Amino acid sequence: MELRDLGRLNGPVLLFGGPYSNLCATQAVIARGRALGIAPERMICTGDLVAYCAQAAETVAEIRALGCPVVAGNCEKQLAQYQMNCGCGFEAGTECDLLSRAWYAHADAAIGAADRRWMGALPDMIVFRHHDRRCAVVHGGATDISRFLWPVSPEAEFEEEISFIQSLAGRIDVIISGHSGVPFQRRIGETLWVNAGAIGMPPNDGRPETRFALLDRAGIVVHELRYDHLATRDAMRAAGLTQGYDGALIDGYWPSEGVLPPALRRAAVASG
Repeated sequence: MELRDLGRLNGPVLLFGGPYSNLCATQAVIARGRALGIAPERMICTGDLVAYCAQAAETVAEIRALGCPVVAGNCEKQLAQYQMNCGCGFEAGTECDLLSRAWYAHADAAIGAADRRWMGALPDMIVFRHHDRRCAVVHGGATDISRFLWPVSPEAEFEEEISFIQSLAGRIDVIISGHSGVPFQRRIGETLWVNAGAIGMPPNDGRPETRFALLDRAGIVVHELRYDHLATRDAMRAAGLTQGYDGALIDGYWPSEGVLPPALRRAAVASG
């Protein structure tokens, strides 16, 4: 596992995950960071630059031009190694597995050798100090890059990850993750676990807005990101990516709810 230490970061830190080949959302979060006066070295991505949407190469180019720190996601790992699936560990033949085949094949065809080499050099974990807190950034988990941790996951699963992360990086006060695409904060003992959400796809809540997080002296706050989701949808349809995620950009609900705990699925969200 490669760990990259950014040292001390002064000022607000913008945390975002899952650009998911969504160029418009990527440009929107970069513009938001610049409007807030946040330098690229204080904009940190939790990985999965490419996934469901149509503009994989363009999204990678935007992030590389920005020069912000990026943690390797499972998609970066798989593309760097020329693997033939996204590496999420979906059971063969399930809805999630079948849906992932189309977008991963599209991304695989779009990403060239130079971008794959860059992806292969991304760290597995980033650490930094912010005021009196020591922070670590991972993708899904440290024991498993594709581990899905949800706001309703058992506490023991978080404890396992925290213990492993601290065995590698020393005491950590805040852990920032991505992968699941659902933003949340959860206190586990003395450690705060934060999922910064994903900017490329809404968090299955019935709205098109996506999410990112801001870390400042007071703590972490999750913010909505508005962007041209219709343009992203149109680019997907033009590319033939019409398996369901194009609709999710509009109605805010995933076509792959099987990966979600029951409490986070559409019926539960709509009734709650």
